[in-house]
Amino acid sequence: MFRTRDPLEGIDLLGLAPERIAGWHEDGDRVVVERPLPRVRGVRSLALRLSFLTGVKRLRLDELGTAVWRRLDGRTVADVAEGLRREFGERCEPAEERLRLYLTLLRRERLIGFPGFDDALISERRETIPG
Repeated sequence: MFRTRDPLEGIDLLGLAPERIAGWHEDGDRVVVERPLPRVRGVRSLALRLSFLTGVKRLRLDELGTAVWRRLDGRTVADVAEGLRREFGERCEPAEERLRLYLTLLRRERLIGFPGFDDALISERRETIPG
């Protein structure tokens, strides 16, 4: 099976502003993200839906993940990194590299999207995100 090239591969994320596309809520001092049900058609659809039903549906983020998630409100990745430095100091270093890896993981799980790269996914999820 062929794997398509990620359009963000090789792109400097610092100037981009990721957008939350998964539902979420606050639980005390942490954020809990609601994983969306996979929307895939064809033979793989049943397997993906079954893996969703048996897997984790809610992710309770740690302190750093919560801080990142709360900052995904139109700010660029560079702005988020700077905010993390102010809040966490040395504990978040190297901030840009850690943030790039974390945002890549969130994007792979379809919890965030990057406007201009994930527009179809973002508009699809906007219609289904609760409150």
